[in-house]
Amino acid sequence: MKAKLFVFVFCWLLATQGIAQQEPGAGEWKTWVIPSGAAYRLPPPPSAKATRAEAQRLQALTQQRDSADIQLIRYWSAGAPGYRWQAIIDNLTTDLGTLARTKLLVNVAIYDATVAAWDSKYAYRRPRPTTKNPQLAAYLPNPDNPSYPSEHAVAASAAAEVLAYLFPAKADSLRQLAEDAGRSRLLAGVAYPSDVEAGTALGRHVAAAVIAYAKTDSCDTVWKGTMPTQAGLWHDKRTPMGAAWGNRRPFILTSGRQFRPGPPPDPAAGMKELKEFKRTPEAIFRTFYWAANTYWGEETDRKLFENNLYLNAPRAARVYALTSIATYDASIACWDAKYTYWCIRPYQYDSTFAITLPGTPPHPSYPSGHATISNARATVLSYLFPEDRKLFQQKAKEAAESRFEAGIHFRIDNTVGLEMGEKVGLEVVKRARQDGADAPPKLAKR
Repeated sequence: MKAKLFVFVFCWLLATQGIAQQEPGAGEWKTWVIPSGAAYRLPPPPSAKATRAEAQRLQALTQQRDSADIQLIRYWSAGAPGYRWQAIIDNLTTDLGTLARTKLLVNVAIYDATVAAWDSKYAYRRPRPTTKNPQLAAYLPNPDNPSYPSEHAVAASAAAEVLAYLFPAKADSLRQLAEDAGRSRLLAGVAYPSDVEAGTALGRHVAAAVIAYAKTDSCDTVWKGTMPTQAGLWHDKRTPMGAAWGNRRPFILTSGRQFRPGPPPDPAAGMKELKEFKRTPEAIFRTFYWAANTYWGEETDRKLFENNLYLNAPRAARVYALTSIATYDASIACWDAKYTYWCIRPYQYDSTFAITLPGTPPHPSYPSGHATISNARATVLSYLFPEDRKLFQQKAKEAAESRFEAGIHFRIDNTVGLEMGEKVGLEVVKRARQDGADAPPKLAKR
């Protein structure tokens, strides 16, 4: 019996050696915009003869590596294929509505393109270049998945094409970044030229579908309403920020009003609570810290690194996509409520009241955007990294409370915002549980 078991284990090990086993089922995960990964399957990789010719080109290229090439390799190898694109997006815009939409479209494109790439990877199972050419001096260890197509080229071209659509003045530089990402895999010796070419083509194909979707999301709607003039409502000389956001097409929700809360209470009690609150140095620190609102993106990256998911392109793409979807839909739900009720800000209700922050948000008070969006993200991250659930919940509450501590929100704004954010996050989690990624892992077929 023991001998038979040994033979079985030995044969299983032989069968799985040389064929990468990273997420072999990811090509079957449910996609968001494209029909499926299989619907975008690439044609087969080049023949053995053509592959040998490519290996010779790679060898010549890697032998000429210089310090600039190594810097390029390291830059694009710092995280998952989508990692660098998060900061690239942050550098393109600081407008909340534009940023939320941009990250949604880019990260959904990267996710769908990655699922399609994994379908092709395990349909063809092309070995990495050094597997057949041990004399090739690779700069990096081989990724634990088949070579064709290149996951970095797929993600980069998908991201660059979506961004080129959203920021046409930057199109050339964005496409150059995508070309650099693909070239870095060749210089590293971990992908064939045809892997990069196929990945680039696939990423662009998926991006075209996402761009077609973007043209239907109502984000170009111009607000043509008028600001209320009656006493007791929010008023400002500035143009209301995001007054039309509530009419945008959500990604998960049925509409922006799906979780619309009831009207806010009279602000008198909330104002009294604010005026009795004693601001401590810690409270002032939290006020300015959360005003920058960079925590959630940094924490998402940190969890990917701590859990080694930066090495797992499909998982990382899924994390970025789910958190981006939660952020986007939460902003729509929150702004729908804001411009339904036009709730007055504390400093407007009582002109003698002093706030901590030097500026005031140009939109109504109820509910709090920080509370809604933070708890939507926290709820999704709690699903993805359940061991850190308490941390995420604590940070969402801290983010919300910082707006009360700053004096720019009544507490009810935060309470309702946290409730809305959780509801939005749970809708995203409900869909995530149906995408196939939670299924038991499968072995790749030979």
